[in-house]
Amino acid sequence: MNVALIGYGKMGKTIESLSGEMNFTVTHKFDELNPFEKCSDLKVDVAIDFTTPDLAVRHIIHAINLKIPIVVGTTGWYDRFNEVCEYVKNNDGSLFYATNFSLGVNLFFNLTEKFTKLMNPHQSYTASLEEIHHTEKLDAPSGTAITIGEKLIGSSTQYKSFELIENKETQFNTSILPIRAIREPNVPGTHTLKFESDVDFIEIKHEAKGRLGFAKGSVLAAKYIIGKTGIHTMSDLLK
Repeated sequence: MNVALIGYGKMGKTIESLSGEMNFTVTHKFDELNPFEKCSDLKVDVAIDFTTPDLAVRHIIHAINLKIPIVVGTTGWYDRFNEVCEYVKNNDGSLFYATNFSLGVNLFFNLTEKFTKLMNPHQSYTASLEEIHHTEKLDAPSGTAITIGEKLIGSSTQYKSFELIENKETQFNTSILPIRAIREPNVPGTHTLKFESDVDFIEIKHEAKGRLGFAKGSVLAAKYIIGKTGIHTMSDLLK
């Protein structure tokens, strides 16, 4: 499998380090000095994008135009999601996107649904979500936190929406799930879902040890999408 890395920062370098272990070759690396959008002819099996929200949509469209399947780990561009999906479908493109490529996080998503359903009859508990990421993370709440929020809302009889809060003391209508986003130097990512009552709290937590889990997941997604068209997610891969 020949791979083009779009974005050669910490994630791009981590993905490249797996080439021997996961049997693929990085043949092209794109960054600010070598922009992907200026490439007019590219012979690779798949592209993997870890860049910034403002670039991700342009990269997806350019990859589709070049007839290259693309795996996108960048988040924060979902306000244009419907537009992008329409473009992919109309041009027989291949897009694999995920708010998080970690197997553990995707198990956390499933656990959120089960946890929420168990808590539904117990209205004395209120839910909250906290996420911690590195200071280079541009979007808040994170794509992962948004997915957790959506999973909770879809399984809850109480919560109808979520909203970003500045501090723990902020009070909301009981139908709104509060999400607190914290940015600290050199942390790979932590998400904690808590249900709290007057007497105790119950929480589930995922804390990444590093970038390796995300990198491995993106490579598995790249192998999965080759030869396929349409929109694909981690749910498809995990099946």
